[in-house]
Amino acid sequence: MKRTALKTASRLLLLVAALHAPTTAVADEYWDQKTSLFELLPVGENDIVFLGNSITDGGEFHELFGMDNIKNRGIRSDLITGVEKRIGQITAGRPKKIFLLIGINDISHGHTAETLGARYTRLVKKIREESPQTRLYLQSVMPVNNSLKRYKNLQGKEKTIRALNAIIEKTASENGAVYVDLWPFLADRNGNLSLDLTNDGLHLNGRGYRVWTKGIEDLVRE
Repeated sequence: MKRTALKTASRLLLLVAALHAPTTAVADEYWDQKTSLFELLPVGENDIVFLGNSITDGGEFHELFGMDNIKNRGIRSDLITGVEKRIGQITAGRPKKIFLLIGINDISHGHTAETLGARYTRLVKKIREESPQTRLYLQSVMPVNNSLKRYKNLQGKEKTIRALNAIIEKTASENGAVYVDLWPFLADRNGNLSLDLTNDGLHLNGRGYRVWTKGIEDLVRE
């Protein structure tokens, strides 16, 4: 009887804990943590900034390039609107260069390329207005590999990725930015992210980061 009573009490405690668990999204908490840190680490005029979501967040770019003036401003799970919200932290420092990579999370949320293109263009115009002398590099959204079936919200989104990249390329030409097509480095002959560069079909492994950074090295160093 005592054992049964203890089990019942334990279940009730677990139920109460679940009902009162915080509902704040982990992604939002991480975004707040990172942006609060970035506030304390201002960007300077000689800095090269890598800006984006988890793909950027995971890169040790200052080590990969061997350059101390590179700063990583990627935040896991970030969106185009999230970057727009925090872009002032970067443009206030008038950095030398910005390498922007954003959009795949937005695509996974089911938005059309046209909707995302409008948001992306608005972000680019804001960067241009706030830091006109910064050299801006708009990197294409990277290919994915859905054969690993890891991210169900990206299944069948390959056409949307390509459509958004076409808009990004057009936005670059209309706003004095450089479009950087990453697909020649990262895609296999079928247009998917090469399996030797990823372990989940979306994010890069060490070799993937090496291939990416080697592919854009001339732009970073010029």
